[in-house]
Amino acid sequence: MSIDITAMRAAITRLAAAMERDFEALNAADGALGDGDLGVTMTRGMRLVAEGAPDLPEDLGQALLRCAQAFTRSSGSSYGTLLATGLMAMAKAVKGRTGIEAAEVSDLVALARDAMIARGKAETGGKTVLDSLDAVARATEGLTEPAEVAGAAVAACRAALDAFRDRSATVGRARIFAEKSRGMDDPGMLAMAAIVVALAG
Repeated sequence: MSIDITAMRAAITRLAAAMERDFEALNAADGALGDGDLGVTMTRGMRLVAEGAPDLPEDLGQALLRCAQAFTRSSGSSYGTLLATGLMAMAKAVKGRTGIEAAEVSDLVALARDAMIARGKAETGGKTVLDSLDAVARATEGLTEPAEVAGAAVAACRAALDAFRDRSATVGRARIFAEKSRGMDDPGMLAMAAIVVALAG
């Protein structure tokens, strides 16, 4: 077993700290291509998740569902709604379980990606958080060791940022600034990279 409620609580602590640290950077990146509140969305969401962490149940499905509900309560932003959608998809998949193996991470990330694609009526390739999740799902496929999975996930997120930086955004609010977005990192992809680095420990 590589991920249980103890590991999840520790990851939440790291993630909440990362979002507080990146508050200004995420707002600034979002302000260049959107409405400038991504840092607010992430810090508010993670504060509520962290507040509830000590009382999360050992059932990881229920625990992930509570995290999704906290994000939904904290913000009505599209990014927060998408993240909650992805968390709920993973919650449904692991309902009734107290442990997740590292080898399952790829499939769970793919589930979240697909649920978010359906919710956002979008596709990969548009320079969004979906491309980060797609990269993580593909890079971790077939890996079984926790450290190997964590390293591949972090590398995939960073590689996705590099690969999409000089492309135009074609999905979401950033598509309005399609030409301007060339040479800039997508705010949602930046946030997901920070999330994955924090989760990887």
